[in-house]
Amino acid sequence: MSRVSEVRLKSPDELKVMRRSGQLLAAVFRYLDAHLAPGLSTMDINNLAERYIIDELQARPASKGQYGYQYALNTSVNHVVCHGVPSDSQTLKNGDIVNVDITLEQGGYIADSSKMYMLGSVSPLARRLVEKTYEAMWAGIKVVRPGATLGDVGHAIQQHATQHGYSIVRDYCGHGIGREMHEEPQVLHFGQKGTGLVLQEGMTFTIEPMVNQGKAKVKLKKDGWTVVTSDKKLSAQWEHTIAVTASGYEVLTLREEEQ
Repeated sequence: MSRVSEVRLKSPDELKVMRRSGQLLAAVFRYLDAHLAPGLSTMDINNLAERYIIDELQARPASKGQYGYQYALNTSVNHVVCHGVPSDSQTLKNGDIVNVDITLEQGGYIADSSKMYMLGSVSPLARRLVEKTYEAMWAGIKVVRPGATLGDVGHAIQQHATQHGYSIVRDYCGHGIGREMHEEPQVLHFGQKGTGLVLQEGMTFTIEPMVNQGKAKVKLKKDGWTVVTSDKKLSAQWEHTIAVTASGYEVLTLREEEQ
């Protein structure tokens, strides 16, 4: 379990830089919104985002080179839970749902966010999964405040997902973030109220629930990155970078359509 002593509280000046990185990352998604469509390959998405981050934003795609990963983002399509690897051979089709997960660094601090895209005519069941996963993420975000616990966050997410008949992936979690992509604490998307690390002003972390249409069990593919549902049913994920404020929370990666 994470200890308070291992969690780096961010100063107002540090949060200012993180807020800037978060705003730049939101701009990347705004750019991709105009481009994602059936017929595009997942490598096309990677190349569009990488060029925009470097050339237009003068920032760094923080995933590239992290842990030996070669790409600027992850693209997780349909039954891929997370960490999908971009490929020239994977073409998006009408009816697909795809999670695009991007990290960006500028000024020494990293922002991390992901968004679900629904391409063309998506089935009602797929649309419902995407929407309820988004709601589950926000259920967790909205309980963030000084004095709350990580167990409160996980419980809120889990309760929302399970009451709609879905399962929460337990193998992967959110994480602290700042100068490093992965800092303390670990942020589980399930839990019990009143348990776990007590939140303090200045903490920064991601909330990124992975919600499955079927069972929670997942498996890692042979490429060493791509995680899929064991039962081949659909999975969805949304992610934001959060700061704990004196009175509650701030979503550092908030996008225009969410304001």
